[in-house]
Amino acid sequence: MREVLVRYIGRFAPSPTGPLHAGSLVAALASWLDARAHGGQWLVRIEDVDAPRCITAADQLILQQLAACGLVPDAPAMWQSQRSDAYQAALDSLIAKGWAYPCGCSRKEIEDAQALMGHTRERHTAAVYPGTCRDGLNGKAARAWRLNVQRVIDELQLDTPLTWQDRLLGSQQQDVAKDVGDFVLRRADGLWAYQLAVVVDDAAQGITHIVRGEDLTDNTARQIVLQRALGLATPCYMHTPLVLGENGEKLSKQNGATAFDASHPLKALQTAAQALGLPKPSDDTSIAQALAEWTKAWQEMDSPVPR
Repeated sequence: MREVLVRYIGRFAPSPTGPLHAGSLVAALASWLDARAHGGQWLVRIEDVDAPRCITAADQLILQQLAACGLVPDAPAMWQSQRSDAYQAALDSLIAKGWAYPCGCSRKEIEDAQALMGHTRERHTAAVYPGTCRDGLNGKAARAWRLNVQRVIDELQLDTPLTWQDRLLGSQQQDVAKDVGDFVLRRADGLWAYQLAVVVDDAAQGITHIVRGEDLTDNTARQIVLQRALGLATPCYMHTPLVLGENGEKLSKQNGATAFDASHPLKALQTAAQALGLPKPSDDTSIAQALAEWTKAWQEMDSPVPR
């Protein structure tokens, strides 16, 4: 039996780019079960900071889908679109320390600079920023704001590579300065970058444990560096296996994932639970009974979510 923590606050943070599908329900259920298994709180944050990708009323639909599945947050949901002042305050603090700088490079210029150095960009990854504007804009107009990763690492004496322990994946590491470079804090279009918003909001909500899909593992090192730079606590991380589409890639709205059938929430939950290695409840089980059964099973797992 897993020890019940004195304090546990978890969260599910969907982007309202469409309704929840089978893959996102797995992440929601895993985070809810982990919070309940630890006797903790479970919160929901609507990550609508990337406004052009958001769909009108998708946030309310997501909350309705969660409620139909019995996954109700323990406090009102938070919306990132209402948090700009907090993000600006965080950026200002980094600028004041000399850890953030304006960048005038376009995406094409970054890729061209990498190509000249003989570096190729892998599919689904961003080009590593070569530091072109780190020491000045050289006549360019400022477009974005970036974190000076190496300066943060040096001045805070952070380990290189940065290491952390994932509750499911085990020991992880990444050389953020080399493998990512000076990542964006505020985008060229004026929108706040995902990394900054997530770190600021996790701290504001007091998040102690993050359970999310394995595709987000690569973000963890950047977020830890930002947490250190902002003087914030680092949550415990666990990244769960992804639900894959027919093409073998992550099931997502981009590759045609459709909304799960909220008119049959127990069936949708059973499919999600199966992906997490949880037992199938009897046919006459209610949603509340199924969730209670899965919570108990989660507590008894030595290592949640067998791989």
